[in-house]
Amino acid sequence: MLSSIIALLVVADVWAIIQVLQSRESNGTKVLWIVLIVLLPIVGLIIWYFAGPRGAGG
Repeated sequence: MLSSIIALLVVADVWAIIQVLQSRESNGTKVLWIVLIVLLPIVGLIIWYFAGPRGAGG
């Protein structure tokens, strides 16, 4: 059960990082968002979901 939750969190974080990389934000902003998502996987993902840059398509 715990391993499934961790796997889901990792997949969600990777997806969020890909979305950040595809956004039109500056490289500095992208780096800050990626660091936030990596260092604070749960909180960073939640903050990114509500306030972060989206990919080029959204």
